[in-house]
Amino acid sequence: MTNNHNPEWPVWATESVEIKPFDSEWLAKGNVEGKHLHQLLKPYGVNVVEHIGSTSVQGLPAKPILDLMAEIPSFDELDKVVAALLEQDWHYVPPELDGIPSRRFFVKVKQDKRQCHLHLMLPGEERWERQLRFRDILRNRPHFVTEYAHLKMQLAERHKDDREAYTRAKTDFVARVLNEPTK
Repeated sequence: MTNNHNPEWPVWATESVEIKPFDSEWLAKGNVEGKHLHQLLKPYGVNVVEHIGSTSVQGLPAKPILDLMAEIPSFDELDKVVAALLEQDWHYVPPELDGIPSRRFFVKVKQDKRQCHLHLMLPGEERWERQLRFRDILRNRPHFVTEYAHLKMQLAERHKDDREAYTRAKTDFVARVLNEPTK
């Protein structure tokens, strides 16, 4: 979203892109948040929660927002999931605003700033495997971490007020990493 946004949107919906140096606390916080989400969403069939994204990769600068994804057997009880997450400061972003119909997206907010993202997906979702593969390649190939860090810093400066443009601009790099042969 650019800063030309709907004035009714919350402040966190149009935060600028800010990249911070790697913080080792991100890994621990991702683990704690993942365990908490697993317990909270277990009644709805969630058995797996993964910490993904840049905060899950040792040494990688990132927006200081934890990305987690969880697999849910169906969206049949989505209203109950939304209610349970809302009690924990998670905000639901419906697919028509999110723009990715294959997931249900939530943002955890504290003092008008994003703390975490939750990507809720159905079993067999292609995006699930791509997210894990990208994370795992970065975790195991430091040269990509260095290259990605440099790219992210450049793009954050260029697209400071447009989160979607920032994300789109990383597409070629992500595709190149995902096309790497498995070692």
